[in-house]
Amino acid sequence: MSGGHWKGKTVLVTGGARGLGAALCERFAAGGATVAVVDLSAAHARAVADRISGSGARAYAHAADIGNEEQAKRLIATVAQQTGTLDVLVNNAGVDVTLPIDELDVADFDRVVQTNLRGPFLLSKYAVERMKKAGSGHIVNIASTASKRSWPNAVAYHASKWGLLGMSHALHAELRPHGIKVTAVIAGGMRTPFLLDRFPDIDPAVLQEPADVAATVVGMLECTGASVVPEITVIPMRESSWP
Repeated sequence: MSGGHWKGKTVLVTGGARGLGAALCERFAAGGATVAVVDLSAAHARAVADRISGSGARAYAHAADIGNEEQAKRLIATVAQQTGTLDVLVNNAGVDVTLPIDELDVADFDRVVQTNLRGPFLLSKYAVERMKKAGSGHIVNIASTASKRSWPNAVAYHASKWGLLGMSHALHAELRPHGIKVTAVIAGGMRTPFLLDRFPDIDPAVLQEPADVAATVVGMLECTGASVVPEITVIPMRESSWP
């Protein structure tokens, strides 16, 4: 990675306080970017932003429910006002409720879809308004092998991630004429709280490090030039949900 590739650029990462989100924030900052760390928890976002600022990079912490339209709209406006630009939006935040459909509350289904699909739609909508004026920008949607494969007791998560992948490809087709790139990242299992906290019996050895996925994503963004990568898949060598 070139140390100054992202100098003068602003990157907004949702779900930026833990796991892949935190790894992406740190990777972008190491390349010189100003990073907007977004999380539901202000304290958690601040902890990551402070760690990045302590290394000499610029970072801002933001607490927001990205599925709330007013909060999403205000978040984009605030980040652009703070930094003067918004070059990359990474829709990384995600939640899951692992239950069979007859035990899954409608409210839980709605909450998963609101965070995993409605949130990326809202942030993309308001980010695109600014990116179109700039004539450039990049939206990265962190999907999952769950957007290509299905397993039991995850109907809300699969619905949201398949929807996110479809939305990502639709935006890729729509926004290319405006100089805006859109990439979907099909990420396999990672050693993050998202999996390990919910599935304590899972073998961490079959998972990949979030820092490795972050390095792949940021490296792809640095190397595309006049090209665009609509979809990229990053899975562990022992990924069980992928052939």
